[in-house]
Amino acid sequence: MFRLPAPVHHLPHNLHRRRHAAPRPDLHLNQEELVEIRAAQRTFEGAYFRTSISLFTFSLIILKVFTVEFYPIGALFASYGAVIMGISAYRRSESNRQFYIVEDKEENELPEGDRSRKRVFRTSGNTVIVCAGTSFLAYCVLIILVLRLDVEPKVPEHPSKALKQLAHAIALGST
Repeated sequence: MFRLPAPVHHLPHNLHRRRHAAPRPDLHLNQEELVEIRAAQRTFEGAYFRTSISLFTFSLIILKVFTVEFYPIGALFASYGAVIMGISAYRRSESNRQFYIVEDKEENELPEGDRSRKRVFRTSGNTVIVCAGTSFLAYCVLIILVLRLDVEPKVPEHPSKALKQLAHAIALGST
């Protein structure tokens, strides 16, 4: 059974592992703002990252399960996943800049009650356009790759020879 390591209390304070990010002295967020940041991270950052992971997984399944004819399709999904992963990194940096960088220093130095309650939310329209274009391009290439697949099943010229080889392989496996 997996057990968590026991906490280490005998180390000096400066050698303990950090359990959370160091607080920034210039950033004072209330509970509502923290909840908003967490929700935005789950929604905007996590969705792109989860999509890229699922695309990588799908490409790996195609590359491992199917034959050589399907390798270009697996490579297409792997590259599509890499592009979405790049978009995820860009969206994360945009989100961090939106929530953590305060452009108006005077507003940040005001008491919490005097600060403006609403931050300006910048939509991710550019990111959505890039995702839509990438998806459209990837699925057009996918249609082309599927249409180029060989539809005729490959049947051996001498079925009896293939059956003999199969029987021989089974006989070797049973001994």
